[in-house]
Amino acid sequence: MSTTTVLTKTKESSSQPLKLNLAYDEKLHGEYKYAEYLPVYDEVTKLPPLQPFAFHDRGLVANKAKVNLLPQDPASGVTAKRLTPSIGTEIRGLQLSQLNDLQKDELALLIAERGVVVFRGQDFKDIGIEKQKAFARYFGPLHIHPTGAHVKDHLEYHNIYLGPDNEYRATFRGNRLTSTGYHSDVSYEHQTPGITLLALLSVPTTGGDTAWASATAAYERLSPPIRTLLEGLRAEHSGFPQADNARRDGHFVRREPIASEHPIVRIHPATGQKSLFVNPGFTKRIIGLKQEESDALLQLLFKHITQGQDFQVRVSWEEGTVALWDNRVTSHTAISDYDVHNPQEGLRHGIRLTTLADKPAGVHGLESTW
Repeated sequence: MSTTTVLTKTKESSSQPLKLNLAYDEKLHGEYKYAEYLPVYDEVTKLPPLQPFAFHDRGLVANKAKVNLLPQDPASGVTAKRLTPSIGTEIRGLQLSQLNDLQKDELALLIAERGVVVFRGQDFKDIGIEKQKAFARYFGPLHIHPTGAHVKDHLEYHNIYLGPDNEYRATFRGNRLTSTGYHSDVSYEHQTPGITLLALLSVPTTGGDTAWASATAAYERLSPPIRTLLEGLRAEHSGFPQADNARRDGHFVRREPIASEHPIVRIHPATGQKSLFVNPGFTKRIIGLKQEESDALLQLLFKHITQGQDFQVRVSWEEGTVALWDNRVTSHTAISDYDVHNPQEGLRHGIRLTTLADKPAGVHGLESTW
């Protein structure tokens, strides 16, 4: 970081000081509208391994017609449009903070069916930090990222921050031919994430979009013999490289890394659809194959996901936009195509809440192992 400030305070429950590193330059922000969401690093809190839990997908009890979420009456002011044939829906005229449980159940099903649902015109200041967490928690337990920056006093918020005062990310991008990096959020967890909620609070003048790929459509595009082969295989998803990179860069690892072996083809509990559950970010090898076989097959699948523009959607951000997606049926990537060194145009700042969901279940009873 170009500027790092260390704040020290005492935990109420412990005499151990809580050290917070500000992951931004205070001089650049002045009267920033969303200052309470700026990124910090808690360098004390150590978390135990995640424990198994019972999960019940809210989409299972939803009205499939979604009459509560998407009323047909034009007078309601609610509009919904498909962004592409296979993935993505945009909704206007609804405030997430005002949805009732029936509407949230139908939203969970819509996200599973469409992969990602984008809401425009949301009022972040109105709902507040705690209400945002309560809303997300309706869909599943909130995940705490093992290495990332967060919001002060709220570890559940994973902070998205790339600007002129974040040299680490700028250097990371500068060492690659492309800034894209498709992944499914922390897919190495034993019970992987379901719905993720992302709000960008500051966006560049142009660029900084996010793209999603439909893992359901990706699976369906494969030839029947390849689909049959993949349905009997598991792949290793590992969090060890992420932890190793964090330690290399001097960042705190609050939960020790794990790896899981998940079915390559998983079945969504609410829709019954099959999806391709591998991603270039965390999937390392296919169990039971020789190294060359695993590498060749994974590279085929990764290329298929990243280059499948006819089953992808690219969303441009504006203030008041919230995107919710289902990690079980999508992969996504930020697109860092803007001038990160320009203080007026180069800040991309957002907050992410990720919910944990079911243990992946595959075809013919194939289950995850670890």
